[in-house]
Amino acid sequence: MNKAIKREKNELDQYEQELENGFNASSALTGKEEKRVSQALKLAATNYRRKGARITIRVYEEDLANIKRLAFDEGLPYQTFITSILHKLSTGSLRSYSNQ
Repeated sequence: MNKAIKREKNELDQYEQELENGFNASSALTGKEEKRVSQALKLAATNYRRKGARITIRVYEEDLANIKRLAFDEGLPYQTFITSILHKLSTGSLRSYSNQ
């Protein structure tokens, strides 16, 4: 009976079994696959977006109040909202906020 209790204690639930299977699968990489994965991870780390540069700008008080309102509506701090708008503008994906 003691062995049955130990066996039950060591049985994995479905989630735990999936984790173990995934770990075992990732541990079974060949040397070539391991090198490819390692290179991909190094490239991803190299290309990771770093924190941007700081800038100082002057804006009209009324514009800033409107920007803060729009940021609040989006659920973002206004500085993050401004950064998001600048990024969208620089990548060509900015949509108009004037209709809101």
